[in-house]
Amino acid sequence: MIPFERITSPANPRIKAAARLRDAGERRSRGLTLIDGLREIDRAATAGIRFREIFLDETITPPSDLLPRLEAAGGEPLSLAAAAFAKVAFGSRNEGLVAVAEVPSFALAQWKPRATGPLLVLEGVEKPGNLGAILRTADAAGVAGVLVVDGGTDPANPATIRASLGTIFSVPLAVATVSDAIDWLAASGRPVVLAVPATGRAWHAAPLARAAIVLGSEAHGISGAWQSAADHGRLVVEAVTLPMLGVADSLNVSATAAVLAYEAVRQAE
Repeated sequence: MIPFERITSPANPRIKAAARLRDAGERRSRGLTLIDGLREIDRAATAGIRFREIFLDETITPPSDLLPRLEAAGGEPLSLAAAAFAKVAFGSRNEGLVAVAEVPSFALAQWKPRATGPLLVLEGVEKPGNLGAILRTADAAGVAGVLVVDGGTDPANPATIRASLGTIFSVPLAVATVSDAIDWLAASGRPVVLAVPATGRAWHAAPLARAAIVLGSEAHGISGAWQSAADHGRLVVEAVTLPMLGVADSLNVSATAAVLAYEAVRQAE
């Protein structure tokens, strides 16, 4: 048994305060979020994220090398009984550790994409699972960075962090309005590729290796702001399309991101 302060009640003020971080407004006002899972917490620690509290399921012993790293990064370990741990844990997947951590900055002004690879620009993507899956793809394919534009989901959502398997802490990520994103891309000189469901060039025919690849939500697609910017000479824009040979009229946005990201990898070889 780890000799830390023990909390037994889910009504404990610290437990209730942590559980409220599942709410986006609470995360924004406090600048904190929850991180579930050993792999996700380990990757956050490796990325230099600062921690506040480390909730440990008292029935599970954490890896011996992880807890000292979390304490060194500011985390206070607390041992929780089953009912208290269930209050802060994510669903039924219990790896014995949940952390309260400071949210890193996703400001566009501080964004530093990698020098090589394409950018993925996500406009209006709403589901945490989709954003998390795209971040996993971005990490795996060596994407230069991910820019979330007018998004309906918070990158610091614990569900996004979990769906990304913690890669949210290793992929250069920024959040911006569509106007600011267009300004940034115009200054960067990168070509812009719009993924559209029809009327575009074949996805493999466009140069993608260093493009900014713009993907929209499945419900609304890409806004007209991108083509407007092209019409006014601010961006060089090309539309690409993946063939839809069945009855569905679009792919899941994370699947489209994966196809285009790996096509960019192929073209760079």
